[in-house]
Amino acid sequence: MRVAVVGGTGDFGLALARLLAEAGEDVVVGSRDAARAQEAAEPVGASGATNEEAVSGADLVVLAVKADAALDTATALVGAIGITPTLSVASELVFSKSGVRPRPSEESLAEEVAQILEGPVVAGLHSLAASTLAKGRADGDALVCGDDDEAKRLALELAAKVVTGRALDAGPLASARALEGMTAVIVNLNRRYKGHAGLRVTGLP
Repeated sequence: MRVAVVGGTGDFGLALARLLAEAGEDVVVGSRDAARAQEAAEPVGASGATNEEAVSGADLVVLAVKADAALDTATALVGAIGITPTLSVASELVFSKSGVRPRPSEESLAEEVAQILEGPVVAGLHSLAASTLAKGRADGDALVCGDDDEAKRLALELAAKVVTGRALDAGPLASARALEGMTAVIVNLNRRYKGHAGLRVTGLP
């Protein structure tokens, strides 16, 4: 599978690119600056290109930019991405003295991305931290949701390569509201207990 990691020079994108490359995937790290992308990609076994070049010919695009840049990036790449399936991994969080909260919106960030792009959008990997992936496959399960079966299959195949547990289908794209909110819960747990919390689902066959 050819995977384009848009925003791949960031901590999460680069850690994800490394794990996928180690798993034998054809990974292209995308950035607004091609030279920067190539410099970041080479040590992790990937290739580098501009975001527009990276998504060309990809089987799956991973939108790995920070949450505040996700919608603008999707808008800028709508033509280049076309109908290619896209995996949205970002969670918009609100930080305060009392703790971290999910974005104050009825829709998830992934659902808003889906309104911009022409191809199917799935959401997932929200329980995985960049610092954890940088050390190797994350302990636990990964959840993916979406409305397109083929796009979800590709995302689940990708997710299975970056966790020690299972990649699980969490239902329609509307479930991204819960998955993105789970990021806030995990950040709060890590802050409170000074750990690296993940997610493992029990009771399934």
